[in-house]
Amino acid sequence: MNIKHLDPKVKERIDNIVAQDFEVVVGDADGADTSIQQYLVNHGTTRAIVFCSGERPRNNVGHWPVQCVETSHSQGSRAFFTAKDIRMAEVADIGLMIWDAKSTGTLSNVIELLARKKKSVVFVNKAKVFKNIATVEQLEDLLSFMSEHAKQKADEKIRLFARIDALKHEQIQMFA
Repeated sequence: MNIKHLDPKVKERIDNIVAQDFEVVVGDADGADTSIQQYLVNHGTTRAIVFCSGERPRNNVGHWPVQCVETSHSQGSRAFFTAKDIRMAEVADIGLMIWDAKSTGTLSNVIELLARKKKSVVFVNKAKVFKNIATVEQLEDLLSFMSEHAKQKADEKIRLFARIDALKHEQIQMFA
């Protein structure tokens, strides 16, 4: 939510997605989601769906169709918004995310996609690089951009290390 401006490299990736006429699924949060929505509107994109938790999106700049995800969690809670993120991971073919190297929401989305055997392309905003995440090892490499404090916070908020261990165990089971 802290990222308000799209790097030219991210804009180029979005341009490629739009040029291939892929349907874009995008969240409704302030920050990167809204910046992406605005960029899509500015380029006349019509093939987008906004995902939200609850009855209506916080942001829908392009007045696109909305996929409302029902949840019994308290409105505004982490679990409330995670419901939408999980649904997006289910329907997306691949994830493109912008990450500030501390957002647990973005990190959780990468993990949700990885758990479903789907890839993510993560733009690490402070380093201005894209990281492809298709394996647990690549996820662990992505964590190298985080401070130790941010890792501990992520572990408290989203059980980061337990989720990574679960993904590793799942990989081992595949080859057993």
